[in-house]
Amino acid sequence: MTSRERVLAALAHRAPDRVPLDLGGTIATVMTESAHQRLRAHLAMEDAGAARIFSRRSSTVIPDEPILERFHTDCRAVLLGDPDIGSDRQLADGSLLDEWGVTWQRPGGGHYIPVRGPFSNFDDPEPSAVDGRHWPDPGDPGRYRGLRERARILHETTPYAVIFNLGVGPVHLSQYLRGYGEWLMDLVERPAFAEALLELTAEFQAAVVTCALEEAAPYIDLVCFGDDIGTQRAPLLGPDLYRRAIKPRHRRIVDAVKRFGKPLIYHSCGAIYPLIPDLIDLGIDALNPVQVSAAGMDTARLKREFGSRLTFWGGVDTQAVLSRGTVEAVRAEVRRRIDDLSADGGYVVGAVHNIQGEVPPENVVAMFEAGFEYGSGRAQASGATRS
Repeated sequence: MTSRERVLAALAHRAPDRVPLDLGGTIATVMTESAHQRLRAHLAMEDAGAARIFSRRSSTVIPDEPILERFHTDCRAVLLGDPDIGSDRQLADGSLLDEWGVTWQRPGGGHYIPVRGPFSNFDDPEPSAVDGRHWPDPGDPGRYRGLRERARILHETTPYAVIFNLGVGPVHLSQYLRGYGEWLMDLVERPAFAEALLELTAEFQAAVVTCALEEAAPYIDLVCFGDDIGTQRAPLLGPDLYRRAIKPRHRRIVDAVKRFGKPLIYHSCGAIYPLIPDLIDLGIDALNPVQVSAAGMDTARLKREFGSRLTFWGGVDTQAVLSRGTVEAVRAEVRRRIDDLSADGGYVVGAVHNIQGEVPPENVVAMFEAGFEYGSGRAQASGATRS
């Protein structure tokens, strides 16, 4: 099988020739710049030139192609371009101002975080406050310039699964515009305003993914977007509130993708077990990152209850094992997740979210070596045909 065939087989719940691997393919399977630098040094690959930026705000990069090839990874990312009007602008104090009017600051050289948005100082906003403003244009040609050609080159000249990364969804965009805590309170105290923001941002993302797929659909194999709806202990909001306020907006984005017949990876950190049936109902094909350290996210249980309808993407613990465990602990963790999740396809090995700078590079190597070796052996044992 080619990498593309392998990933698509896993998504179709057919046993591939080996369990697929992902590093660098999605918004939540890349590396921070510092982690990448350490890995380069460990592998004696420091002369590869400038790394490809995935996200300036999260300080993430796509690992060098020789690293991806060494690790036998199966996915490659395609990203939007910067809009011609309103791309991130650096201010005098080093902060960034984005096209939505959100200010981002970078404390201590880490990730940029949103500190101020257009509605941050509103005490009791009404839905009408969302109207009449100049919001970003989803059709801005800068977003799509060169997209088709980048996707075509990957699709026609490489064997990899090509993933279009939409970015974050209406939950995160609304939080940036309003403020995290304020938005949560709005959902209960000012639901009309909260839903006006959700409607604005969902319409925007549905329009963006539609434009992108109109441009490049023949060369894109999957689509990925993310919206965190879980915490360490429980969902961010109850099922009834999710179904009322969020799910209709998520459905708009999912439906836009499905009109082009593309499988969809949905990213949400946290303890989202109670909401998984809703995600399946929406038409989500794969769940990332499968945060196994969060409450209720036991991989054997997830596979048993949802494995025939959902692919799991990630699952290798970062909170304890990848960041602080031994090499052998990492290998054991990878074997456990493959055992739990890979029967009859339906699993792609990867870290639970982006690999951070404190992760020892030898653990990164161990994760992908174990994923390739044990994932190949599992496929052979199950009788999958290699080609």
